[in-house]
Amino acid sequence: MKLKHFNINFGSQIFKAFSEEPRIRIIHLLYKNQEMCISDLEHILDFTQAKTSRHLVYLKNAGLVSYKKADQWVYYYLKEEVADIVQQIFQYLGKDPILLNDQEVYRILYSNRELAICKRQKSRWPLKLSE
Repeated sequence: MKLKHFNINFGSQIFKAFSEEPRIRIIHLLYKNQEMCISDLEHILDFTQAKTSRHLVYLKNAGLVSYKKADQWVYYYLKEEVADIVQQIFQYLGKDPILLNDQEVYRILYSNRELAICKRQKSRWPLKLSE
């Protein structure tokens, strides 16, 4: 779904959302990784829970971010309507070292999480070498 009614009011909300580095970093991580929970954002960005929450609330109120709940977890994601404009903005920021580092930290944390899950599953259900 593309943004159908782009007006000056919504445009100013988008530009205000991009006016602070922490929000740019959060938007970039959500853009690259589709959805993330607040604890992952805290670890990657090295922010407090309060700071992360404050910026997520701002982005939600600006109409850029939405969320879904799964049990006790809340996953944030970019709204589909703003994907095109966000993509265009990040074309210009694609080589930014801070954003690249954030994504690398996410990749490392994600791979470590996958290893921990595999390790936990292997300890419960040992794999046969013939498989």
